[in-house]
Amino acid sequence: MTQSSEPDAEGERHRDGLFIRVYFGDGRHIGPGMIELLETIRVERSILSAARRMGMSYRRAWLLVDELDRAFTERVVRTYPGRRGHGTDLTEFGERLITLYREIERASTEASAGPVAELRAKLAPDWGVAPPALKAGEPR
Repeated sequence: MTQSSEPDAEGERHRDGLFIRVYFGDGRHIGPGMIELLETIRVERSILSAARRMGMSYRRAWLLVDELDRAFTERVVRTYPGRRGHGTDLTEFGERLITLYREIERASTEASAGPVAELRAKLAPDWGVAPPALKAGEPR
């Protein structure tokens, strides 16, 4: 599961965990950004408000929603043109898409917990610190 950790010394947030993107073999895919957008639309009930909250342009958000609507046999959102705010709802399939994606994420996280823990245990504690300079002829 993709999770954010605490900001580092420079204020940057780094991902922690799996980054799951499901490819369907024909160019279509779903990933964490699309799912986060749908979840934010669910809360905001507006593509524009969701885009603002996520720090993306309205055009980018609209294109992602359109891509999802065209990728599946059922639409993921229902819009109500002319409404100011609260002009978008997720469809039943939009809700199901989120649920299915989160199930894939959970199952992947559980299945990979052991190997990920082993990798994490081998992480260098001083990563990001420049190693001491090598002297000429010294092996790496």
